[in-house]
Amino acid sequence: MTTTEETVSLWKPDVLGHGYECMDLPMKADEEGPVKATLIRYAPPAAQPAPQGVLDFLASFTKRKRRPAPADPGGAPRVVLYLHGWADYFLQTELAEYLTASGFHFYALDLRKFGRSLLPGQTPGYTSDLGIYDQDLAAALHEIERDIASRTGNATPPTIHMLAHSLGGLIAALWADRNPGRLGTLVLNSPWLELQGSSLVRSIAMHLVEPFARTDPKRPFRFPEMPAYWESVSNEGHGEWMLDPVWRPRASFPIRAGWTKAVLAGHAAVERKLNIDAPVLVLLSGRTRIQAEWTADLMRADAVIDVEETSRRALGLARRTAVFRYPGALHDVFLSRRTVRQQAYRDVAVWLAAYPY
Repeated sequence: MTTTEETVSLWKPDVLGHGYECMDLPMKADEEGPVKATLIRYAPPAAQPAPQGVLDFLASFTKRKRRPAPADPGGAPRVVLYLHGWADYFLQTELAEYLTASGFHFYALDLRKFGRSLLPGQTPGYTSDLGIYDQDLAAALHEIERDIASRTGNATPPTIHMLAHSLGGLIAALWADRNPGRLGTLVLNSPWLELQGSSLVRSIAMHLVEPFARTDPKRPFRFPEMPAYWESVSNEGHGEWMLDPVWRPRASFPIRAGWTKAVLAGHAAVERKLNIDAPVLVLLSGRTRIQAEWTADLMRADAVIDVEETSRRALGLARRTAVFRYPGALHDVFLSRRTVRQQAYRDVAVWLAAYPY
């Protein structure tokens, strides 16, 4: 590809509908065959007004005199890049539309073997090294810079604000530590920074996993199904959101030895403390409630990670770190009930506006 026209032509309509487009990012093949990541953008026509809910929500900023400042057309364009979690993909349209109405260019990335990037014959979500996602992020950031220059006519490299959830939060934190100077800010939505329990549990788990990871890395472990969180999110259960049954299955993806070792190694790196140079904002629920069977109590708690341990680990990510707690939030704060997620939108927009460059 050498011209803007060729780049633009690679965008195609996305499954999320009007205003959403996606682009395949081919990667080097692995032992399972072809590999790709998928970049998604929210790019509504300029004349299209923001959805009424977003307009109403932005109006609330005016009343409070806290409305986030729009992007400076003469400065660097401001971009939000979203990363999903485990057995997940980008579907948070309300978030995308709110941040776009707040003056940001919004993109999301479905990592290799997840969501839109999952190809026939691939092991869903599998990797034996979280560092492999550096390639996906490098390709995404390259295309974002080209796209922003084409759409805005501004050749100034954009300021990137990365927003990442759960496993994506772990991946993003490790990436930011290895790539100083690349981010304006890092926002982590319930990041998976430690194994549920403690570092002692993680150490024991690593010793148990190591032999299998070495000899049979794709071996799936047999765990009881834990569909309770899916029940809290899906509109086929007790939630609000329509979930793709392949991209986000009720019983999640199988947990495999090589992948488990890679995640535990990431947790160990976080325990040793990172040195992310960008300001870091961590969003967490008010409490944890992990159980196999769904109860109404799970609509107001994190059913996946230990939020207390995560808040402690978060303080070792960077010199400038803030932890915001949301009583009544789900594991994905942006999929929580409306009053909770709207407060999170507001906080994120104000945070990003405070660090425009």
